[in-house]
Amino acid sequence: MPSNANRQFLDFEKPIKDLIETIEKYKHDAEKNKMDMSEPIRQLEESILQKRKEITDHLTSWQRVQLSRHPDRPYTLKYIEKMTKCFLELYGDRNVKDDKAMIGGFANLEGETVMIIGQQKGINTKMRQMRNFGMANPEGYRKALRLMKLAEKFNKPVVTLIDTPGAYPGLEAEERGQGEAIARNIYEMIRLKVPVICVIIGEGASGGALGIGVGDRVYMMENTWYTVISPESCSSILWRSWDKKEVAAEQLRLTADHMLKFGLIDGIIPEPDGGAHWNYDESAQILKTHLVPVVKELKQLGAEDRVKQRIAKFGKMGFWEE
Repeated sequence: MPSNANRQFLDFEKPIKDLIETIEKYKHDAEKNKMDMSEPIRQLEESILQKRKEITDHLTSWQRVQLSRHPDRPYTLKYIEKMTKCFLELYGDRNVKDDKAMIGGFANLEGETVMIIGQQKGINTKMRQMRNFGMANPEGYRKALRLMKLAEKFNKPVVTLIDTPGAYPGLEAEERGQGEAIARNIYEMIRLKVPVICVIIGEGASGGALGIGVGDRVYMMENTWYTVISPESCSSILWRSWDKKEVAAEQLRLTADHMLKFGLIDGIIPEPDGGAHWNYDESAQILKTHLVPVVKELKQLGAEDRVKQRIAKFGKMGFWEE
């Protein structure tokens, strides 16, 4: 986790920033003047915890979108580091190249070998450029499918961690078959004979998320979003401006509680008060606590039953009238 001095704050987190700055001032004064400031510092730390809870309890849809993009938020590799042991990263799609925006490999999750696949955004400017800001090219989705098929070959469960603003929309990506790669993944994931668990840990945008988002169980972390288009892009299409992005976020019904109500996900995984960026260890432990029993539960089913249930699950999604 970043230190308090290196933390970045969103607009609605300013009250917390002010409290942290006061604590730092007290610590400086205590060291300079040899004073005991432990009690006021303790009270301020309690105030920070309370303020974090208050902020989390009263978030708008747009604020949850902002939290899902928080620069201090843990990404896929951080969850893998905190949740698993013996992670063995695998590379390449055996066709074009290795896409750094999509990572995956075998790992030990509480004694169970699983294949973990997810988008990785990068933790600084240089890494974000290398990871293409978490926007995978077709070779990224083909790499993910190769790893899923490898997991199926060795009868190992698949866990996908979704965090992307969308599949890369560049000309070269379209030339190499971006749409076909995502469609192929959806088709193949429905038919995988091993347990598949998908978790949206940040942004879940459009086909970029769906390309690794078809599973026996689909979960969203508390401060994430999942929809066909980002609020900014929706605003620019409907109102020819990004200024209506807050309105678009509300109208898209993109938060976890809406997705659960629509029957598009199976559950919401809570985060530490204030968001996952406040405590990486706690966030990873919460996610791990949810994943382990679900993996065990799904392993009890036969492969054919899992596939039938998966097909039925996605087949009944949506609302329509005849």
